[in-house]
Amino acid sequence: MQDSELINTAIDVVKIEMAAVAGLLTRIDADFVKACHIIAECTGRVVVTGMGKSGHIAGKIAATLASTGTPAFFVHPGEAGHGDLGMITRQDVVLALSNSGETGEILTLLPIIKRLGVSLIAITGREHSALARLASVHLSNAVAKEACALGLAPTASTTAALVLGDALAVTLMTMRGFTRDDFALSHPGGSLGRRLLILVGDIMHTGDELPVVQSQVAIMDALVEMTAKTLGVTAVVDAQGCLAGIFTDGDVRRLLEKSIDVKVVSVAEVMTADCQVIAQDVLAAEAMQLMEEKKINALIVVDAQRHVIGVLNMHDLVHAGII
Repeated sequence: MQDSELINTAIDVVKIEMAAVAGLLTRIDADFVKACHIIAECTGRVVVTGMGKSGHIAGKIAATLASTGTPAFFVHPGEAGHGDLGMITRQDVVLALSNSGETGEILTLLPIIKRLGVSLIAITGREHSALARLASVHLSNAVAKEACALGLAPTASTTAALVLGDALAVTLMTMRGFTRDDFALSHPGGSLGRRLLILVGDIMHTGDELPVVQSQVAIMDALVEMTAKTLGVTAVVDAQGCLAGIFTDGDVRRLLEKSIDVKVVSVAEVMTADCQVIAQDVLAAEAMQLMEEKKINALIVVDAQRHVIGVLNMHDLVHAGII
């Protein structure tokens, strides 16, 4: 095949799968709403099952549901017939995927599911199939054709099923009022969890590590404090301990261009008075965004009365895995 033929083949696949997804728009209807209500009112878990390629999609849907506030897990239909069916309780909902709607391993489970009185939501490509007819609700992922040149390999149909599953998960997430904090609790590992869970107060420098000087002290004293605390900045406070400004290593570089007696001139005369501040209960990720927006490397952390309680710099964000 020529390179152009390879490109055209790939483009055809994308177009076919795009059409399969677009076809779902007319199927987000009363049945979809009913499925959402059944799952939302479930006091147990959503048990997702499917065989072969549908099984892989089912596993991903189960994972998406679980991570967005709807307790769910995947059960292999073949294993279910040999004991794993015991995982399903009367409080659960079963979400079954089968493009043909005639998958033997799934149909074998239906009598037990019905006996338990468990609601069954089916995603199939054939509305008159056995699975569709026996389901409490049927959602169609029917496609005009598969993207496979032979029309055999599940491609467009599995994409449509996956999108339907995502639509269910996100709609349920909205119904439950699932928040960013809720999402973070189920994603404590990795960079995502760190970005959603870590607050400024968790990583800021406090106590003996906090560089701070009174506004009346000489520039030399501020330099000594900056050097001792190694953060490249020092907060400057007034007599009441409220923030008056910030003195940074950038200010030091600018002083080198001037004839200033650092032992006599007060730091208040050269500090940046109108400096950026942040609260300790703000997400560290928001602090990073503020630093990038303002092109600064440090933030003074203050309380409601503008008392200095901490300092945060860009290195702290790096070490915490926020960046």
